[in-house]
Amino acid sequence: MNTEILQYFIVCALVFLAGFVDSVAGGGGLISLPAYMIAGLPVHSAIGTNKVSSAMGTTVTVCRYSKSGYIDWKQGTGCAVFALAGSAIGARTALLIDDKVFKIIMLFVLPLTALYIMRGHTFSESTEPYNFGKTFAVGSTAAFVIGIYDGFYGPGTGTFLILVLSGVAHMKLEEANGIAKVINLATNIAALLVYLRSGKVAMALGLAAGVFSILGNYIGTAAFVRGGAKIVKPIMITVIAIFFAKVLFEIF
Repeated sequence: MNTEILQYFIVCALVFLAGFVDSVAGGGGLISLPAYMIAGLPVHSAIGTNKVSSAMGTTVTVCRYSKSGYIDWKQGTGCAVFALAGSAIGARTALLIDDKVFKIIMLFVLPLTALYIMRGHTFSESTEPYNFGKTFAVGSTAAFVIGIYDGFYGPGTGTFLILVLSGVAHMKLEEANGIAKVINLATNIAALLVYLRSGKVAMALGLAAGVFSILGNYIGTAAFVRGGAKIVKPIMITVIAIFFAKVLFEIF
């Protein structure tokens, strides 16, 4: 099989799976970013190209959440500004790190990620919401700090945002989810622009993967049944294990 065709097959299949997983339980980025590196893209190109498909999928989700009334655009727009700044800083920082050094960092990050997935996460919802100013202060700070992480690496950003917005900023869970998607879209766009300027984006591959990401999200949402999230953790752990072995092999 032609190398380029194989690359497209690997990426599109795994990004579709990532979209499905993301719609069921979140954390799809833990599959989509490794997909590009498993297919042979260098670290920075993998991160940059992943932002294309991620932005496409997140745009569709933001539209869906907005239509359902889950997004407070006054809060969301303000937080998005801080997210844009943070993500741009994170992306520029990532580009300063050598490809091999980045892979060594991943050898430490991936086991921690797998441990986080195995332990699971819970979302809490406060019964005493803060006033607009306090909520915005916490939300914008989270958008900036987590935005730096998303521009630098990315996977798990949506989950981290919901945890902070619901548990610390005292947003209702539906609102926290909606605002998190707006912030995540902003971080994807900011990082994508930085990587585009640096020539680190395989645009055709990213656009093709984006279509499969949207399809995966759509099918995952339609096919979700009670208990469906049980299959998510094994899928994530398997992909991360394959990715870890590949990175280890390339370094040593």
